[in-house]
Amino acid sequence: MKYALLVNGAPLDSQAARSALYFSQALLERGHHLLRVFFYGAGVQLGNGLQISAQDESNLLGEWQALALAGNTELVLCIAAAQRRGILSAAEALRHGRPPVEMLATGFTLAGLGTLVDAALDVDRLVTFQG
Repeated sequence: MKYALLVNGAPLDSQAARSALYFSQALLERGHHLLRVFFYGAGVQLGNGLQISAQDESNLLGEWQALALAGNTELVLCIAAAQRRGILSAAEALRHGRPPVEMLATGFTLAGLGTLVDAALDVDRLVTFQG
């Protein structure tokens, strides 16, 4: 089966991103295809490339990046939610007159809600993880 996920919870304030990761790993282990993970609302904070995990904590961002590579899965941040939280690609930063600092984590892209709708139309199941 083909799946897409919607993750709404902030990675440090809820279990949404961690639960979605475990669910995604289980899907891939069972041979399913995970087309896209769309991070929305506070969930976009996961894609902040400037975050640093403490040495004694798991690296949730790195685990998502590894999963995306292993499963050929798209990791997408809602562009509007990301911009409101200061998470910009270098190109978006320039477009808005900000210094061209790449804040977007490797392996993530910025896109609108249409990308979520496209995924919902192209998969068998869309699963939501709330914060």
